[in-house]
Amino acid sequence: MFSGDQAIRVKLSSGVYTLIDLLRPVDTGNITCDMANRQGTCTIFSGSSATFGNGLKTNTNRATAGADAHYGLQETWDFYKNSFGRNGIDGLGTHSVSRVHYGVNYGNAFWSDSCFCMTYGDGDASVYPLVSLDVAGHEMSHGVMSTEANLTYSGESGGLNESNSDIFGTMVEYFANNASDKGDYLIGEAIFRSNYDASGQLKPLDQLTAIRFMDDPAKDGRSPACWSSNIGALNVHYSSGPNNHMFYLLAEGGTSKCNGNSVAGIGRVKAAKIWYEAIQTMTANSNYHDARTQALAAAASLYGSGSPEYNSVGAAFSAINVN
Repeated sequence: MFSGDQAIRVKLSSGVYTLIDLLRPVDTGNITCDMANRQGTCTIFSGSSATFGNGLKTNTNRATAGADAHYGLQETWDFYKNSFGRNGIDGLGTHSVSRVHYGVNYGNAFWSDSCFCMTYGDGDASVYPLVSLDVAGHEMSHGVMSTEANLTYSGESGGLNESNSDIFGTMVEYFANNASDKGDYLIGEAIFRSNYDASGQLKPLDQLTAIRFMDDPAKDGRSPACWSSNIGALNVHYSSGPNNHMFYLLAEGGTSKCNGNSVAGIGRVKAAKIWYEAIQTMTANSNYHDARTQALAAAASLYGSGSPEYNSVGAAFSAINVN
């Protein structure tokens, strides 16, 4: 639907192919299933061919959304494995389930620890099914967060929790290096119906709407780029803005939207490693100033205190007024 023709891991048994990835993990495997627009049972996708879906956003072939979700789980799993040596969402290799076609006109997606599953709605009048690569990476990163700092989902910690998922959803998109859904710092741009031209192609990047914009959070009309003492009073999806801006500046470099400070970028890979190590030492109620402290400690551990990477972390937080 969004990622083009991609190789996915499936299971073959007695001439039937199913969306079960026995490589990730190697015991029960990751599974993708169809909820049939209900909220209860979920049936694993199967067929006589190893090809799933027809690539169209019309949602007329139910397996198309399933193929994207299966691919998104595969890429998210591999991103964490290859980048940090992490074995799956919880680090213990526990298998995950991707559930598509949830409910009716449900324009959302969510991760649930209780079923260790990722659930996708079919969208609504404004969005297609929410199975794009960065949405998959974003939501499953909530599962990663729950096994690390488990940041409380309210106040400043909630904003950092959402930002963490934006960061790693973006990193999954870059990691996949998919020509059909290129890496960027927009969250969920591929799902918006209005983002496609008459020929069905995505419009230029500067013409796209998105759920969030990490380079310039205020472009969504709700998310501030700058920390302030009342940031914790905002909805967590908007209080994520300053940390998103911080990560963009740390990775790519540039000028602060808050105070004009300049930040020397250290690259996405190093920025992600620093942030990943930082969340392992945060606690449930960590706030923005705690995040700065932990990110600096992570940079010192990885690259040395006073290193260019360490200095850029400090500069990136100062660029969002966290000193």
